[in-house]
Amino acid sequence: MTSVQDFATYIAGLPRVLASAAALFRDVEGRVLLVEPNYRDGWALPGGTVESDTGETPRQGARRETAEEIGLDRTLGRLLAVDWIPGTGRPPLVAYLYDGGVLDPGDLAAIRLQETELLSWRLVPREEITDHLPGALGRRVLAALDILTQDTGTAELENGHRVG
Repeated sequence: MTSVQDFATYIAGLPRVLASAAALFRDVEGRVLLVEPNYRDGWALPGGTVESDTGETPRQGARRETAEEIGLDRTLGRLLAVDWIPGTGRPPLVAYLYDGGVLDPGDLAAIRLQETELLSWRLVPREEITDHLPGALGRRVLAALDILTQDTGTAELENGHRVG
């Protein structure tokens, strides 16, 4: 039988992985809702780090972050994509992307930005996604939009590229 100390040492020696979760919201025209963080350049989806140390799940994290960042506390739909992003100077990241659904004009008017983290929001058509979201995130969003269009299962991605 292993001691508690041996188990703690074993756990401390395991590899680390970060987790993030976001929601993919669209308007009635199919444009994707993006937010502009104030702590880095570029655009992002509403979402952020999963607080796994407190027992938060990816789905809970996406909902919490969405409520905090844009003021919309909504039940999220299905898991659209899971993306493994290798780390450079940090542990690898597993990114979960959930269907936030379609926002009507009333929903859009109700958006309230978290001013401590966000500067603005905008709606972006599919053809401009990678202009605003370069790299793995842009590819992840495009894969998720394909899932919604084709009504297929969750996309398994590595650095935004489909696996298999």
